[in-house]
Amino acid sequence: MTIEQLRNAHRASPFQPFTIYLADGRHFHVPHPEFLSHSPSGRTAIVHHADDSFSIIDLLLVTELEVHPGASATAQDS
Repeated sequence: MTIEQLRNAHRASPFQPFTIYLADGRHFHVPHPEFLSHSPSGRTAIVHHADDSFSIIDLLLVTELEVHPGASATAQDS
């Protein structure tokens, strides 16, 4: 998975929720574009969680990006 692929999923219109998988087995769900931010260099990303906590991810450790089609952000906002 490349940094550009993550950016494309993040900027997709309409947005589709996705899950980021890391080499150590952890995974992070991104239900809405506002739950993800990128560092200026593009090397790291921050995934914000519903409880206001967050995780900082080194994007070189990402092994997979799973997009969840049919689960639009607007459907979850209702």
